[in-house]
Amino acid sequence: MRRKINRTVLELVEGDITELDTDAIVNAANERLAHGGGVAAVISRKGGPIIQRESDEWVRRYGRVPTGSAAITSGGNLKARYVIHAVGPVYDGTSRSAELLASAVRSALKMADEHGLKSIALPAISTGIFGYPMEEAAEVMLRTAIEYLEGETGLERVVFCLYGQPAYRVFEETLRRLRSD
Repeated sequence: MRRKINRTVLELVEGDITELDTDAIVNAANERLAHGGGVAAVISRKGGPIIQRESDEWVRRYGRVPTGSAAITSGGNLKARYVIHAVGPVYDGTSRSAELLASAVRSALKMADEHGLKSIALPAISTGIFGYPMEEAAEVMLRTAIEYLEGETGLERVVFCLYGQPAYRVFEETLRRLRSD
């Protein structure tokens, strides 16, 4: 599914984010940038040890990456040149979770712009072990991306890469509703 927002194509795909040919892919990270499980482990495994080494170097240099913000490393052996590590919240059911998830999405998009990237792919941040409900995450993430893309950006393509049909359907339904508001 595709929608045009200003000069940017916002796209939904189902699949493996590590296989996408975008300038950057987003890793749903933790504050220590330890890539031990979930999407992070797959990205680190397929991209090679350089991603974890660069992540460790980032943390040594700048400290932990606060929830709601992002860091960047190379893409190692991935098709993507970069991995943007966005730290989403552990879901607690409060409005603070939504604020932090929106901030993580904005931080990733802004980092892509700051590095002159034209395309980026994001997973459903925080919906795995961090427990964020898919429906709420879709609403927050898509609304945030749309608002960002309605402003000034050099991004030409923003992809939400969803793992599995159930996740894809939730994001598709949400995007249809948001674009008809």
